[in-house]
This record gives sequence, structure tokens and C-alpha cells, in this order.
Amino acid sequence: MEFSDLLINRRSIRRYTDKKVPLNIIEEIINDSILAPNASNEQPWKFIIVNDMDMIKSISDESKKNILKRISDNPDDYAKKYEGVLKKESYNVFYNAPSLVLILGDSSKKNLMVDCALAASYFMMSATSKGLGTCWVNFGLYIESPEMMTTLGIPEDNTIVAPLILGYPDQKPSIPKRKQVEILKVIES
Repeated sequence: MEFSDLLINRRSIRRYTDKKVPLNIIEEIINDSILAPNASNEQPWKFIIVNDMDMIKSISDESKKNILKRISDNPDDYAKKYEGVLKKESYNVFYNAPSLVLILGDSSKKNLMVDCALAASYFMMSATSKGLGTCWVNFGLYIESPEMMTTLGIPEDNTIVAPLILGYPDQKPSIPKRKQVEILKVIES
């Protein structure tokens, strides 16, 4: 696949087949993702792979509960517009994807967010090149239960940066129209 085709084909996928993604393929994708650039070559990223749909649903329920509490505490919260769907028992923030990969790292690292976001970008491109779909699900950041953190193996001093779902796409999304590029200034010699 040409690089430009890869960029065009990488879309946020929210519908997946029931087919499981083999662990060795997920590991290949992770190995591709750690080739991402990172500040001072710190390579701060860590990965948690969840290939159990019941566990993914439990994480979704935990996230929904915490987001709804946040909305209740602050009715002006930006997530208020999602309140109706978040209250639905059947709604899974991870769109019933067969796999979830959390990219996280040591909260004290200065460039953790950018470095892990770059790794997530490489992860999504690698997955696309292998015929898989992904979606970065920001609602998956809201894991607060100490029991859930322990079950997932998330160290206390770590921050989840990128909750990525992964699976075989059951849709072919169109490319959303892009805004006109804004080049503010060109300085040439």
C-alpha cells in the first residue's frame, strides 16, 4: 500500500466484525508503534492489551459511570451532549470492538502525551496497513476504580493517553471533508 493510500484509508472505525484479532498481530502493531519519534528517546509508552469483550464492556461501564458523575457535578461539562447515550445500558463506549489497547506511561514524564500520541498514530497506521480498523476513544480515559486499575495492571503513577479499539472493520467509512488548509505565512530566502 502506498503511503498516501494508507493516509486515505486510515479512518475511525466504529463497527467491527466479531472476528478476534490474534495476539501476535497486535504485538506486531505495537512493535511498529514504538518506532515513533519521542523526546530524548525516552520511549515512555507502555501497553495494555484487552482481548476479552466482557472485560472491555466492564471498562466501558466504568468509564460511563465516571463521565456521568462528572456531568452531574458540572452540568456545563462538554460531555453533557453525550449524556443521553451514556445512560443507555446497551451503549458501549468501545463500540463492541474485539480488542482494546491502552497506551499509557509514567505521569511524571514531561512529554508523555505527545510521545504516546505519536505511538498511537503509528499504531493506527500499522493496523490500517494490516487490514484492521481502529478508533481512538477518549471516553476510555475515565478509569478511576482502584479495583479496575489493579485488574488492568495500571500502575498508580501512570496516565492513560490513548485508548485504542482494534478489529476487523464491518464498514467502509467515507473520508470526511477537510477544511481548507491554513498556511499562515511562508518565509523563503
